[in-house]
Amino acid sequence: MAKKLEVLREVRLEKLQKLRDLEINPYPSKINIKGKLVSTVDAKRMLEKEVLAAGRIWSVREHGAVTFMDLKDVSGVIQILFQKKALEDKYNLLDLLDTGDFLAVSGKVIKTQAGEITIDATEFQILTKSIRPLPSSWFGLKDEEERYRQRYVDLLLNNDLRELFKKKSVFWQSMREFLIEKGFLEVETPVLENTAGGADANPFITHHNALDIDLYLRISTGELWQKRLMVGGFDKTFEIGRQFRNEGIDREHLQDYTQMEFYWAYANYEDTMKLVEEMYKYVAEKTFGTLKFEIGGHKVDLGSEWKKINYRETLLKETDIDISKATGEELKNELKKRKIEYEENGEKGRLIDSLWKSVRKNIAGPVFLVGHPVEVSPLAKRMEKSPEFVERYQIIIAGSELGNGYSELNDPIDQAKRFGEQERMRKKGDLEAQMEDSDFVRALEYGMPPVSGFGVSERLFSYLAGKSIRETVLFPLLRPEDGKKVIMK
Repeated sequence: MAKKLEVLREVRLEKLQKLRDLEINPYPSKINIKGKLVSTVDAKRMLEKEVLAAGRIWSVREHGAVTFMDLKDVSGVIQILFQKKALEDKYNLLDLLDTGDFLAVSGKVIKTQAGEITIDATEFQILTKSIRPLPSSWFGLKDEEERYRQRYVDLLLNNDLRELFKKKSVFWQSMREFLIEKGFLEVETPVLENTAGGADANPFITHHNALDIDLYLRISTGELWQKRLMVGGFDKTFEIGRQFRNEGIDREHLQDYTQMEFYWAYANYEDTMKLVEEMYKYVAEKTFGTLKFEIGGHKVDLGSEWKKINYRETLLKETDIDISKATGEELKNELKKRKIEYEENGEKGRLIDSLWKSVRKNIAGPVFLVGHPVEVSPLAKRMEKSPEFVERYQIIIAGSELGNGYSELNDPIDQAKRFGEQERMRKKGDLEAQMEDSDFVRALEYGMPPVSGFGVSERLFSYLAGKSIRETVLFPLLRPEDGKKVIMK
């Protein structure tokens, strides 16, 4: 197969050279044919009119002194008729064209005897000569990694995939529209940080040459920065941006991905629950035109009642483990029984979190999970009547966490203590424990009003689309094609 491809490539290189020998530029910077460029779909509506269209040659059919081509652009495909009697000597240039080449064509729009809307070409110009032949839609890229590596070809051959990414654009844009309509201000916060904060995750490390310091790529979309903005007098902010976590790859997780986080002053977690439910319905309707989905065997109706379920009670019902009383050994024994991996030296919060993740898989949702223990929520405000639990919620849909919000901790003394506990965990080897951020504590000492924050990643889109998260990323990260490690110098 590789040998055949190389032969075809050599033939195309010969055609390229022949074009140059004829002093025809195979890669011009503009269309030199006069006329206003129209899309193929618009051209089909312009019967008996002269049009100028451009796109990629999708197929070629020769019939003696007549050649038909299908020309494809982003809007669709239109048939082109080339007649030797009309084009004279220029007709011979068609022999130097192949499927995959980009072409500009002008002529009258006609209807053939077969009823096909067609441009009867009177002039054409090659815009790009393709050297590598495209795989056919039937025998094209079938291997998953090859599709990801040559995503440009995958997109070209797969209309459904292109539509998927159009929907993803609508997904984020509709979320942005919703928040702006509710009075939130879109902000930008640093991607490079001295201290990686705002989440439990292992960060990527990079080096800043000019300052000669190591920095972290952010693991949250500006959580601690947006809270600083609350200290600084803003009351509603949000950011949609990339964040980075040096963790494993699976159907739900990537190392770099898009997340939205918003922060709302003078509101608590119950206020943002109402806002988030409204936002999810708005975004789903705008993006997919429905509130009903089937995801991984779960039937999910976002239009149904969003009930609340309790963290401790749900675990007790499913495992007979009471997290408010259970010891680390009891949690480990339950994890062993369920064949769930865990770190032998893991703190209680990590063990509880691992156990919960195995239980949530059976929950179709949508539900709000509430009543989280403080051990798994280092940035959330404690419940006044039950201080061992926090004012936090997670949205569970189709067995996965698809959103996380809470009443933000604004007690600087409590926050400093929790950072200290997280730092102790880091020193014991927990790479996902949060780093101590003394500047953030200092900001809280100036006073932050009651604030509720919320974050959701593109995992929500992948779930609603019924795809793995890698499939919903335009260019997912892959190893180098030769399989060798890249050594940074």
